[in-house]
Amino acid sequence: MTIKIGDKVPEFALSDQEGKLRSYKNLKDKTLVLFFYPKDDTPGCTAEACGFRDNFDLFKIFGAEVWGVSSDNQESHQKFSRKHNLPFPLLSDNENK
Repeated sequence: MTIKIGDKVPEFALSDQEGKLRSYKNLKDKTLVLFFYPKDDTPGCTAEACGFRDNFDLFKIFGAEVWGVSSDNQESHQKFSRKHNLPFPLLSDNENK
C-alpha cells in the first residue's frame, strides 16, 4: 500500500522504543505527524529526526503528535532516541508494512 500526502492513515498498531504499543485509533482527534526513515543513526535519518526534535515544541503548540517509523528494532530505536534526545516515539515496523 502506498500512502500519499493528505491520505487518511490506515489502521495500524506498532511497538515503540520502550515496548509501548502505539495505535492510530487511540489518538482520537489529534493530528499525527508520521515520518518514515530507512535506518537509525545514519546521517540523513539523524538530520531528519533531529529536525523534528528541534521543532517539537511547535508541533505540540498545534496539538500534533510526532511518531517516527523504521524497520529497526526496539533496542536500536532506544539507542538512537537516547543519543539524540528525541522526545517522540520511534515505532518498529520490522515487516515494512
